[in-house]
Amino acid sequence: MGFDGWFTLAMLVAMLALLALDRLPPSMVVVATTVSLMISGIISQQEAFAGFSNPAPITVAALYVLAFAAQKTGLLSPAVSRLLGDGTGWRAVARLTAPVAGASAFLNNTPLVAMLIPDVVSWSQRKRISASRFLLPLSYAAILGGCITLIGTSTNLVVSGLMEEATGEPFSLFEITPIGLPVALIGLAVMIALVGRVIPERRGVSEVENFREFTVTMEVVGGGPLDGVTVTDGGLRDLNAVYLVEIERDGRVIAPVDPDTELDANDRLVFAGKVDQIVDLQRATGLRSAEHPHYMAVDTPGHTFYEAVVGRSSPLVGVTLKEADFRSRFQAAVVAIHRDGEQVKAKLGQVELRPADTLLVLAGPEFKRDWGDGHHFLVIATLGGPPPTATRKAPLVGVVGAAVILLAAFEIVDILEGSLMAVAALLLTKVLTPRDVRNAVDIDVIVLIGAAFGLGAAMQNSGVAVTFADGLVAGLGNYGDFGIVLGTLLATAAITELVTNNAAAALMFPIALGVAATTGLDPRGLALGVAVAASASFLTPIGYQTNMMVYGPGGYKFTDYTRLGIPMNLLVMPTAALCVVTFW
Repeated sequence: MGFDGWFTLAMLVAMLALLALDRLPPSMVVVATTVSLMISGIISQQEAFAGFSNPAPITVAALYVLAFAAQKTGLLSPAVSRLLGDGTGWRAVARLTAPVAGASAFLNNTPLVAMLIPDVVSWSQRKRISASRFLLPLSYAAILGGCITLIGTSTNLVVSGLMEEATGEPFSLFEITPIGLPVALIGLAVMIALVGRVIPERRGVSEVENFREFTVTMEVVGGGPLDGVTVTDGGLRDLNAVYLVEIERDGRVIAPVDPDTELDANDRLVFAGKVDQIVDLQRATGLRSAEHPHYMAVDTPGHTFYEAVVGRSSPLVGVTLKEADFRSRFQAAVVAIHRDGEQVKAKLGQVELRPADTLLVLAGPEFKRDWGDGHHFLVIATLGGPPPTATRKAPLVGVVGAAVILLAAFEIVDILEGSLMAVAALLLTKVLTPRDVRNAVDIDVIVLIGAAFGLGAAMQNSGVAVTFADGLVAGLGNYGDFGIVLGTLLATAAITELVTNNAAAALMFPIALGVAATTGLDPRGLALGVAVAASASFLTPIGYQTNMMVYGPGGYKFTDYTRLGIPMNLLVMPTAALCVVTFW
């Protein structure tokens, strides 16, 4: 490689590092990298922005709208209870995940999971079964189902767009199915067999450990019934599913708290425990939220509590609630924060938010409608169960979605035209409003997809793609075509765990073309394998949006993903490689 190659490689490494740190929105990082490569002369202006004229971003946006319509009308929600039934164990997991995988083949998996999480949690609570046994399989099933057809996930459409850019011919709707369907079947079988063994119940001896543990700070009201009484006499010793962690008094901390400790006015009491009990504390006589100035500013009879999970690409990541001007911006107040493995002891306004933080928010009834689009919060659930969302227009959404699939399958119209026709139909029939359409589209993802095309062009122009392709072939050539393909897919899967799936696909696509040119493998088959591997994120909660969405509601630990994800990857990746070699 010459100077251009080394410069491109340095820029890509810096981009990967920034994406892995999650300090900036992924779209901002990818756009900045693409613009830098354009300014350096490695790619032209046309190459840098070719992605924005490609059908892929517009198609993804239209499919987001279609999935949002399904979510808004509750198209699939009534099926959850019937699917899960009264069963437990692997049968209940199978009854949920198999249909979800099937639905995910035709609906974008992120809105699909967002739509089903509240229903699964509510069902689990009614049956007194830990939701942790179902939510992670729900995410993995949606990922696996997204590999079955071209429209199952945005990653497939990105690779199709890149292929169209390179060869003039995109992928057809079911061209990925010979790889995706075996992968989905193997992945589902492994997951159903192992989930009960490797994912622990997040309920049991200690209730606090088994539910999502929120941390909240309350103040003792001066002259109230708790002022001057002991912890025990005040009824704060044996609370249900919540415990008093410490007392802050005049700048000093009392911990652990003795039952005979006498409470004083303005003492700050730090509680940790189950979310519904944390909500009940807000109404406790003699206590008030330490955030009461913010709390009271938004508290009206129409307000209620929501759980909101901070997304990986959310603009809230890396800033404090105060810096984000949360109350004014969202007309809401954060009452507590759940963060896995940590007690959030600082004042809430001074806590720097991280991806997968779950916020307990007090807000009005419009909060979910205005901010539940996935850009700021990946999932927002109304506590006490979601409101009924099924409408008489749900069947219409089903008909429109089926029409898109059939028209594309029989090549009457292409996917872009069909999906845009679907959006128009949903607007004309007033299933969606123009505001709904705007809220449904994750602009961050669309911008990232458009900018990522320039990265592939830079890797080709600078020689980076050829160098890496030659290295893969030289290192794995002794293992035959299967070894080369498997190595390419494993490299893609590894990058996906560090960065977004779309960025991983864009980086590995030109390398896959280089490998195909060197070995004589079919470039279309290898590119489809890359699409599958880029979506196959099973090892961490940060590798894929749906994994992060279930992280808080399921009360998971980081290692839960690894325990289930390692055996899945060990079987899914070789299956995908074998299909590429066999069918192409």
